[in-house]
Amino acid sequence: MIGIDTNVLLRLLVRDLDAQVRTAERLIATHCSSEEPGYVSRLVIVEIVWALKGFYGYDRSQIAASIRALLNVSELEVESADEIHAALSDYEISAAGFVDCLLARTNEAIGCDHTVTFDRKAAKLKGFRLLTGG
Repeated sequence: MIGIDTNVLLRLLVRDLDAQVRTAERLIATHCSSEEPGYVSRLVIVEIVWALKGFYGYDRSQIAASIRALLNVSELEVESADEIHAALSDYEISAAGFVDCLLARTNEAIGCDHTVTFDRKAAKLKGFRLLTGG
């Protein structure tokens, strides 16, 4: 199994640098399969969301669609795919950032009753509780 970095997957998603797009496509075609998928860390997913929003100007629905497309590639194994799917749904309908959405879903998956935060936007998500005082 090989790990795949953010910039490789971004080329496949935004298709902005032709030579790198072709190289990334060739990598997936020749080194990744459903039996031996390329590994995508959830950190890479977080970076992709950040880049699509901040650098490419994608809106929440475009970002969610892009990440879902990656999650559906059989030649890729995405860490915490179930939590990422759930976090994308939360992200699309809330004002919270994707990282907060993923944090809530990840903590829920490992058995946390809730996650405390000072962030009022995140506190509106299922699984968060606003910490007040001080």
